[in-house]
Amino acid sequence: MTPPRARTRGRIGRTPVVRVRGRGPGRVSMAGMACCKPGERSRLIYAIRAYRGRKGEPKGFGRCDFHDLIVRARIQLGGPLVLVRDNARIHLVPPLRAFFEANAHWLTVFQLPAYAPDLNPQEGIWSPVERDIGNLAAADLGRLTRAAKRELKMIQYRPHLVDGCLAGTGLIMDG
Repeated sequence: MTPPRARTRGRIGRTPVVRVRGRGPGRVSMAGMACCKPGERSRLIYAIRAYRGRKGEPKGFGRCDFHDLIVRARIQLGGPLVLVRDNARIHLVPPLRAFFEANAHWLTVFQLPAYAPDLNPQEGIWSPVERDIGNLAAADLGRLTRAAKRELKMIQYRPHLVDGCLAGTGLIMDG
């Protein structure tokens, strides 16, 4: 989030300098699942990871993180899962494929076609979150992380928003 450049005035012979904080090595990554279960309210199950640029720290989500997110969804929903995943590179790694095959008795996986964000309900979740925190001038990474969590919590407590994202895909969900 680099600040915009603009012209300014300063004393003759001195270059004006505007100090801006917020540019650093950090990033915030989010992973989530829009979940529905017949007869119950829709849910958003998510995880956030902040990368501070430290040596040996993972920059984003890895296969273990996605594995944990899927297991957490199964525990929270209390039953078998049908996972509709996109073509993110991390979703296609062999260890995750092995996990899907080993747990086929409770986990059914469908692959979305390439370049089909309109079929992915999670894209509808990320859109308002990215819009709201994209306009935030956060002083540090912690503030940005808290803002992302706050936005996702607001969506969690409004199941009709998750319902809208699921319905917006046009996919049929039979109960």
